[in-house]
Amino acid sequence: MNNTTGVTAPTELLKAQKLANRLDTAFKLPFVPFRIGFDAIIGLIPGVGDAIMLIAALRIVYLGKQMGLPTGLVKVMLRNALLDFGLGFIPVVGDIADFFYKANQANVRVMEKYWVSQNKAAIDANAQAALANWAARQS
Repeated sequence: MNNTTGVTAPTELLKAQKLANRLDTAFKLPFVPFRIGFDAIIGLIPGVGDAIMLIAALRIVYLGKQMGLPTGLVKVMLRNALLDFGLGFIPVVGDIADFFYKANQANVRVMEKYWVSQNKAAIDANAQAALANWAARQS
């Protein structure tokens, strides 16, 4: 979120958002309003696919830790990743769960909420400045 007041999302958050989108929602399924990502596709490979996707999910957790998230939030993110990994070991049920449980997106939301809570004043000031700029152009 680049803007005139200098409020910019941290690089770790931007990287996590991009990775989570690839893992959870990269592809639109034809004929249905639903998106899947590499997690659902690679997770179809028994055992190995789930392990590979756990490594990718842990990258998002690591980015959250690098961003400075409190230990409690890092633990929530880790729990989400491990739950997704554990579900993947249940035949058929795990594959179906990958279509509906978007652990990586959930972890990015944890990161986003934390960042917004830490930068609320700057974000609000940016919104006010943008609104004033818009109003000035309308008159």
